[in-house]
Parts: sequence; C-alpha cells; structure tokens
Amino acid sequence: MDIELQPTLTGERLQLRPLQSDDFETLYAAASDPLIWAQHPESTRYQREVFRKFFDGAIASGGAFAVIDRKTGRMIGSSRYCNFKPEKSEIEIGWTFLERAYWGGAYNGEMKSLMVAHALRFVERVVFVVGENNLRSRRAMEKIGGRLEGKGANPAPDGSANLVFVITR
Repeated sequence: MDIELQPTLTGERLQLRPLQSDDFETLYAAASDPLIWAQHPESTRYQREVFRKFFDGAIASGGAFAVIDRKTGRMIGSSRYCNFKPEKSEIEIGWTFLERAYWGGAYNGEMKSLMVAHALRFVERVVFVVGENNLRSRRAMEKIGGRLEGKGANPAPDGSANLVFVITR
C-alpha cells in the first residue's frame, strides 16, 4: 500500500497542508529567529541562504507540510515525511520546527500526533532522528511516546551523534 505523503491533516489547534513553492517568504518569516535553531545541529538555519537550502529540500522531498495555527491562520512552522522504506514498513518524520511562541505547549504534540496517526495507517514504524545535543527535541520525543532505539548511522552536521526514536503500531 502506498502512503499519501502530503494529505491535509486537521487537529483542534493546527492544520497541516502540503508545503508549496510560493510559501518560502511566509515560512522563512517563521524560521528567521536564531533561537529556534540554537540547539539544532545546523544552528545557522535562520540565515536566509541556509534556510533556502532547507526549504528547497522540503519541496523536493514531496512530503513537506506547512503548519498553520487554525485560530490565527498564520503559518508557524513546518515538518515532513521522508525516507519512506516500504520494505521495512517505516517512514521518518523530521525536519520539524515551530515558532518559539508555540513551544512547550500542545502544538508540537498535536502536529506529531496527526502525522504519526496518518503514517501508522500505512506503516508499522515511524522513525524520528534527533541530534543528541538537541535536548528540547529529545524531551518532545519522550512526551509523544517515542522510544529511544539507539544512535543513527550518520552523524549530525555539527559532528554529534544522531539519536533514533521510534513509535510503532
């Protein structure tokens, strides 16, 4: 069974819709805060030229979402499906960020819950890869039930290890 990589997913607070090439300026406005990326292995992603590479990769992936606050209608971040491996019945969710005003509450959990629930209709395993120094993302994985499986094969851009978290059906 093929997975639909860019459905529109709607929750109580958020709507995730397919990211489009004309979303660059709006998404960059949400991503241009250096503190969003401070613990991230690619800590310069707030810079326009670095973010452009991230955005172009998101569009090319065919699985990226614009994250919209339903109350305000504003684009507040992005996430994506990637590395679909039908032979392993798994897909990765990653490349996620939200504006700081949406940290620490229910928004990240709702976004990931929508994506995980959709993915588990098609695969047995959902994988998350998190830089070992990204404590905020590691805590977020624990909050949504991610189980630490071990270290990833490839290091993060900053040379630190990547940790692999898994949610299964």
